[in-house]
Amino acid sequence: MRSPTLFLSLLALAIASSGCAFFRANRNEPLDPERIAQLRPGMTTARQAVELLGAPTQVVQLGTRSAYRYDHSLTKGTAIVLVVFIVGNADTRGDRLWLFFDENDVLTHVGASLEAHRAQYAMPWSDIHEESDVREADAERPGLEALRDGAGGQ
Repeated sequence: MRSPTLFLSLLALAIASSGCAFFRANRNEPLDPERIAQLRPGMTTARQAVELLGAPTQVVQLGTRSAYRYDHSLTKGTAIVLVVFIVGNADTRGDRLWLFFDENDVLTHVGASLEAHRAQYAMPWSDIHEESDVREADAERPGLEALRDGAGGQ
């Protein structure tokens, strides 16, 4: 029969080697829906858009026209470490905004997808795309109502 000391030592090592981790990673500044709602196609110039939103992540030339891309992403993750067995989950969501300008640098179209605020911590077996979670996260992000009500691109 093995020594109880060896068993207790192995048990202590297993417990000491176990744990959990949470992490979060941001890329670029979050996009502000209230500022996006101030953009007016046919009126806002490229210079005004940059003054309002800052420098774009990317500028694409489309012949004599141009498009500015803004983006932000947020990752939230969790992991459980059990000696040599590790399970984890990472949820990355992003905000993306495209502004399209004519040959005179006047805004023609706005396209926005704002979902970075929906990233959440969850265990690997959790469903992170439940509609109730989306509604709750949307209710907590200021300015989304202004975009839904037709401002910024209408």
